[in-house]
Amino acid sequence: MLRFAPILIAILYGIVLYRFSAWRTSRELDAKSTELVDPTLVPLIKDMARALDLPRIKVHIYEIEPVNGLAAPDGRIFITRGFYNKFRAGEVTSAEMASVIAHELGHVALGHSRRRMIDFSGQNALRTALAMVLGRFIPGIGPWIANSAISLLAARLSRSDEFEADEYASALLTKAGIGTGPQKSLFSKLEHLTGARGASTPAWLLSHPKTPDRIKAIEKNESKWGVT
Repeated sequence: MLRFAPILIAILYGIVLYRFSAWRTSRELDAKSTELVDPTLVPLIKDMARALDLPRIKVHIYEIEPVNGLAAPDGRIFITRGFYNKFRAGEVTSAEMASVIAHELGHVALGHSRRRMIDFSGQNALRTALAMVLGRFIPGIGPWIANSAISLLAARLSRSDEFEADEYASALLTKAGIGTGPQKSLFSKLEHLTGARGASTPAWLLSHPKTPDRIKAIEKNESKWGVT
């Protein structure tokens, strides 16, 4: 029984961490967000709601500066204040902002947002258990190997989710009459907007697919769907 103690402890740790993370995330978002009521963006959001046969899609502005879109585990959609400021400054168009919202809706519809929270807790639990086991056989380097292995697995799962959310967004934008053009043009701007420099990083180390790969996947779907 004692042999399995590290694994049981790690599982319990994962459950506790998941519940705490979900509570902390919800509290943080509640405290630092307001509903988006921009008169330019609201009509596009309504177009997407009609395309999904929904009465309404609520989008919130999350008061932090990094440029990002977020899908909370409870299904809420957020655009950061930093991203919204780029839109207000004319660096991002209204249709490109709509593509961000469509992408985050994809994460919600496909269950990614909730699964990511569970995955995060599970990954930490697995990381802890693996580090304990490897630490016994390979003192010093064992925890490092465990951390590297779990990080690579997490990055691969994240890239898969991003491709799926991109495809969902493309279908929604097409059905809503917005089209996939803004989705592709925004990807071309993302490195500049976020200050990211992932061009020299191997794709298998990244949590998000590289821009050319994302655009290529969208164009492949366009061809498959007969969209021009």
